[in-house]
Amino acid sequence: MKRTHVRLADGRELIYYDRREDADRTAPDTRDLPDFAPASELRHDALTDEWVAVAGHRQDRTLLPATDDCPLCPSQPGRATEIPASDYEVAVFENRFPALHHPRGRCEVVCFTADHDASFATLPLAQAETVMEAWADRTAELSALPNVEQVYCFENFGEEIGVSLHHPHGQVFAYPFVPPRTRAMLDAARRHPGGDLFAEVLAAERADGTRIVAANELWTAFVPVAARWPFEVHLFPHRKVPDLAALDTAERTAFCRLYIDVLARFRHVFDRPLPYVAAWHQAPVRTGRDLGYLHLQLFSIRRAPDKLKYLAGSEAGMGAFLNDVYPERAAQLLRDAY
Repeated sequence: MKRTHVRLADGRELIYYDRREDADRTAPDTRDLPDFAPASELRHDALTDEWVAVAGHRQDRTLLPATDDCPLCPSQPGRATEIPASDYEVAVFENRFPALHHPRGRCEVVCFTADHDASFATLPLAQAETVMEAWADRTAELSALPNVEQVYCFENFGEEIGVSLHHPHGQVFAYPFVPPRTRAMLDAARRHPGGDLFAEVLAAERADGTRIVAANELWTAFVPVAARWPFEVHLFPHRKVPDLAALDTAERTAFCRLYIDVLARFRHVFDRPLPYVAAWHQAPVRTGRDLGYLHLQLFSIRRAPDKLKYLAGSEAGMGAFLNDVYPERAAQLLRDAY
C-alpha cells in the first residue's frame, strides 16, 4: 500500500492511500485558506468524571451541500476541494472543524472513495480493504502520539443520524482520555470472575446461534442479547486483538467480506437503507490495553419502516436504554433481509 503525505493550503495534513505505486499525488491545494487555528476546549464534569469537548467553531461547518459543492469530491478545474487530486482511492485529512486538536487530541476525515454516489455497502472488496488499511495505519500512527489515550474510527450514515456531508466518509478521533463506554466495558472485564469477558460473550453467542446474523471462518456478526438499539450488530474477530493495526491480512479481508454482507442486510431489511453508526471499539493505548478486544458495533436508530428511536427521558436523562425491538427478532429480520 502506497502512502503519500501532503499539506493543504492551511497546513493541515492529507494522506493518500493507493494500491497503485505509480499514483501521482503532486497536485497542490490552490485554495486561499486562513491559517488552521481551531479553538476547542476540554472541560471536566466533576459529577460524572467525564470530559466534554466544547468546540464553538463547529457551528460554521459545512452542512449538506449540493453535490457540485461537495468538499470531499476530487478537485476539478475551477473547483478546488479538500482533496487536491483529480481522482483518488482513499484519502485521510485533518478535519477543518475538529472537536479535538493537537496537543489535546486530533480529528481526521476518512474519504472511502472518490465516487460521491457510492456508500461503504457498495464498495468493491479491494476498495473496502484499502479503507481497512487506512484505518489500521491511522490507528498505529495516532496511538504513537504522546497525549493520545484511545483511537476511535467510526462512520455516521444517513441524514437521520445527523451527517453533515453525503459523500461516503468516516472519521477518526484520537482522544486524550479514555471515553466513558470504553471505561465501562474495561471495568466490567476487570471485575469478571472467570476468563476473558469479551471472549466468553463471543463464545456464548456462537454456541447459542439465535442472534447470529452472519459469520465466516474468522469473524462473527451477532445481535447482542441486551442490544440497546432497534438494529444493533457486533462484529468480533475470532482471534483476540487489541486494535485494527493488530489484524493480519486474512482477518482484514474476511472482515470486509462479512461487513459488506451485513451492510447489505441493513439496506434491505426495510424499504430504505437503515441510517447507522459504525463504531470501532479498540483497546486504549495504555490503560487497560490487555483487557480490550477489538470489535465493531453497528447500530441504527430506525425501529420500523416509518419510525425512528429517539433518546428521550430514560436514555438521555438517566442513560438507561429501552429497546422496542427484541434482539432475536432483529437478528431474524436481518438474516431474512436477502
